[in-house]
Amino acid sequence: MAVVHKSEINLNVELDENKVPEKLSWTAKDGGVENEAAKAVLLSVWNSEQQETLKIDLWTKDMPMDEMKKFMHQTLVSLSDTFYKATQDEKMTATMKDFCDYFAEKLELTKDK
Repeated sequence: MAVVHKSEINLNVELDENKVPEKLSWTAKDGGVENEAAKAVLLSVWNSEQQETLKIDLWTKDMPMDEMKKFMHQTLVSLSDTFYKATQDEKMTATMKDFCDYFAEKLELTKDK
């Protein structure tokens, strides 16, 4: 099948003198996102040849701890949704969702916060 359209997602990282992220932003023109600020980015890429996940985890030094906890919780919830879409494994998805609920409970996160 021929490639019909090519799309790009760009991440911009501004580092301090110690190579710690000061500012993060991203652009996805096809999605209507242009140089949008972010405090954290988690990127995972599957290397089929090596059978391993390569990842980049970045967050700015001014990312508040409470926001990081919410970000991690929402990422786990999203990951369980993605797992279900990819595998249709209802049993493991339910187990993952249970862990997400446990995670939120232990961190005292609620949906209204």
